[in-house]
Amino acid sequence: MDISLGGNKKTRRVYGFDEISLSPSIITINPEDTDISVTIGKTNFEIPIIASAMDGVVSPKTAALMSNLGGLGVLNLQGIWTRYENAETILDKIAAATKEEYVSLMQKIYLEPIKDELVEKRIKEIKKAGGIAAVSSIPQMAKKLGSICKKSGADIFVIQSTVISTKHKSKDSAPLNLKEFCEMMDIPVWVGNCVTYEVALTLMGTGVAAVLVGIGPGAACTSRGVLGVGVPMATSIADCAAARDSYYKENGIYVPIIGDGGMATGGDICKAIACGADAVMIGSPIAKAEEAPGRGFHWGMATPSPTLPRGSRIKVGTIGTLKEILHGPAKFDDGSMNLSGALRTSMGTLGAATIKEMQQVQVVIAPSILTEGKVYQKAQQLGMYK
Repeated sequence: MDISLGGNKKTRRVYGFDEISLSPSIITINPEDTDISVTIGKTNFEIPIIASAMDGVVSPKTAALMSNLGGLGVLNLQGIWTRYENAETILDKIAAATKEEYVSLMQKIYLEPIKDELVEKRIKEIKKAGGIAAVSSIPQMAKKLGSICKKSGADIFVIQSTVISTKHKSKDSAPLNLKEFCEMMDIPVWVGNCVTYEVALTLMGTGVAAVLVGIGPGAACTSRGVLGVGVPMATSIADCAAARDSYYKENGIYVPIIGDGGMATGGDICKAIACGADAVMIGSPIAKAEEAPGRGFHWGMATPSPTLPRGSRIKVGTIGTLKEILHGPAKFDDGSMNLSGALRTSMGTLGAATIKEMQQVQVVIAPSILTEGKVYQKAQQLGMYK
């Protein structure tokens, strides 16, 4: 329902994960009997969890490991791995930088040109380790990098920017034609990011295999502060899921949507899927893994400008192996580990046997969901209040 912000400016109320909760029905299921697999494009994933295309999260090694553990890791082609032969040295510099040095250091590091031979090399490293080679690019470089990736054996190509559209206006160059690009690639193309019904529906009409949803909710992302742009994730996912369902009803083609960002715990992932997501893309939870390339740090990647900060560098620490974070056993009480187990248990509690059934569970508006009865956790900084 539209409401007035003042004068002639209309607005509406939207919701984030912290303002909603999931309500059980009369049915429950044993968690081990749930099916949390999802098919996106031509690929079936055992778990609906994708590691974000961010330098502190995904290296060729972690990309392969994510695949081996049932999910997916996306390597950022605008990142360090395609700019530097010895990326590990650069990662050490980023981890060692002071808060005062960080912004200028990152601007300098990412001025190094992307090297075609490293794009090919990294894809082959992922494949050699038994992983699904998923890579991402900004729209401006998609044609050039897409051609290299196709020849190098990439399995999935992700076009990703802070905000994407099919009606980009530019005085300097013609916008990327997504329909032509998808036809040219011959491998599944995922596109993001968007937050509205109209944009999601338009993107689906270009032939993409998936749409990523989310602008600015990531732990290290500064788009909402620097640019003032974004819509809270619960509403974003629900609106784009409605577009997906409309597109399927009209065309008979199901285009999965992937909730991207704003999820730090297993509960957040459960809420994202209940709002309509087919899968989720997460950064900071994976950055906490022993195998993550960020050395316990996590930083943004979306803004390409050399004169703006590339998101904040946040210290997330290291809490365990990637396997423990995805599949357990959990060593902490804050929802940061055994993410797949949390999803299975939530689905069992809600009576949802599959991801599609999880998308149909009742979601309630619950502004007190994180505070009600939690006085001791808050006072002692336990569980939800760590």
